[in-house]
Amino acid sequence: MIDYGVLLKAIAAMAVVMFCLRVLPLIFCKKPIKNRFIQSFLFYIPYAVLTSMAIPEAFHSTASVPSAIAGVVIACILAYFERDLLTVCLSATAAVFIADQIMNFIK
Repeated sequence: MIDYGVLLKAIAAMAVVMFCLRVLPLIFCKKPIKNRFIQSFLFYIPYAVLTSMAIPEAFHSTASVPSAIAGVVIACILAYFERDLLTVCLSATAAVFIADQIMNFIK
């Protein structure tokens, strides 16, 4: 059974955190950031966070680790060559499917 009180409190907490993360930099950083280190650090944060969330999930969402490795490798190669997101996702999914089929055939 879902406890809607806990769910609403969690949603409210997430909203407050997101609001603070969006508003506080506007309040405290009135001038443009000129430090190159801080600029590059802030530029790469979204990529680091996305990677840290996506890579572990890729290994838990497939039937086996070798098929997950195949999908991640294909996705990384296509992303390195700057293919669009749909191509990367569909190719990684196809690689996982093919790797699973090959592993089932070998068994």
